Amino acid sequence: MYDYDWLVIGSGPAGEKGAAQAAYFGKRVALVEKAAHVGGACIHTGTLPSKTLRETAVYLSGFQKRELYGSAHLTLGHQVSLADLMCRQAAVIDTQAERLRQNLEQHKVDFLRGEARFVDEHTVDIVGADVHDRVTADAILIAVGSSPFRPSYVPFEDPDVDDSDSILRLPTIPKQMVILGGGVIGCEYASIFAALGTQVTIVEGRDQILGFLDHEINERLTAQLQKLGCRLVLKKEVIDVGRKNGKLVCSLDDGSDLECERLLFAGGRSGNTQRLLLERIGARPDGRGLIHCDEHYRVLGARGRVYAAGDVIGFPALASVAMEQGRVAACHAFDLGYKTSVAPEFPYGLYTIPEVGTIGHSEESAKKAGIDYEVGRAHYRDQARGQIIGDLDGMVKLVFSAVDKKLLGVHVIGERATELVHIGQAVMHFSATIDHFIEQVFNFPSLGELYKYAAYDGLGRLGSRAQRANTNG
Repeated sequence: MYDYDWLVIGSGPAGEKGAAQAAYFGKRVALVEKAAHVGGACIHTGTLPSKTLRETAVYLSGFQKRELYGSAHLTLGHQVSLADLMCRQAAVIDTQAERLRQNLEQHKVDFLRGEARFVDEHTVDIVGADVHDRVTADAILIAVGSSPFRPSYVPFEDPDVDDSDSILRLPTIPKQMVILGGGVIGCEYASIFAALGTQVTIVEGRDQILGFLDHEINERLTAQLQKLGCRLVLKKEVIDVGRKNGKLVCSLDDGSDLECERLLFAGGRSGNTQRLLLERIGARPDGRGLIHCDEHYRVLGARGRVYAAGDVIGFPALASVAMEQGRVAACHAFDLGYKTSVAPEFPYGLYTIPEVGTIGHSEESAKKAGIDYEVGRAHYRDQARGQIIGDLDGMVKLVFSAVDKKLLGVHVIGERATELVHIGQAVMHFSATIDHFIEQVFNFPSLGELYKYAAYDGLGRLGSRAQRANTNG
């Protein structure tokens, strides 16, 4: 009856995995992509390019080895361009794009080049420079991703103003930069440019950056950013950006001005839904172009069997979660019974300098939930591996139940934090206690053994609490 069983719009993480999942179970699948290359922002303008730049900044600045070897901060000549520093970018992007293409080809997914526009809940026009096709499908997945949000008060037409896409095309490394927004993207770029010698100022309207982090981890990251040379301007709102006497200036709500050699606006992202003609299927995106879905990722209000996944549905806007959303949507659409939901707990990885990895309850959220909790900590500086690699400020922090010692949350800051957090994630998945870390053998020297000593610290705190209770009783 239809050309395809499953039509996927967008080839980013959600689109690729959603397409491959349905095709794996024998469904006739096509994927529509308007860009010249597959992979979306994840591969070409966001995740991989920025992380490639981060690794270059860490290496060239000697970030983790400065104190160890007594080396000074490396200052690069400002005639060096980001393109010079991202010599690995092309290789990484090309390899990952080819891997994605081969995955779709292996699963016999048809690739359709062009821009998709809905005709109805089963029909999509595909419009390109040289083509105008119309295809039909039993069910459709919208995975068009997002783009940097661009508010009207920021003059993006100014050559010295960037968003998180254009920042990677800078001709040279600026001496000074103002970043509007203290979220994940803003802080990642702040640490990268600060490590490369740029004087960075972060402007954030709230009283702290990255408010979702465990407060202790947040304080440590804030201190590290300041140690890198970042200046934080908190509880100040930007009311205007423009030129004054030829200089780029941010005007703040307290009446002060910040001069900018370079400005990066990092105030969130918007869904790429403007040209999909969603009104033809009864769907209504919000003011940021984001689509609302139910727990199965079926689009609310839409006629037919239309799903959405990835950045286009908003929170948490993580590539890792987007992949799972795409898979779950495909399984639900065809009642495959294979993957019925996304894991309730998933890790966050912040690729700041230093890295942060976090999952589950923080101290603040545990307290708010009325949980009787305790914490355990282990510091990189106290472990042989931490001393060897020169990371003397890192920490593993465990949040666990004081009643039954069940692990509730893991927070890591330091070298390989985005990898280390997965050890705690596995323990949480199996509802295990922190005794698991005591019982297991970890390589020596390794950062993994930090979990054992954080667990010992936590058990010691628990024992001290019991001793105090007995004494007071």
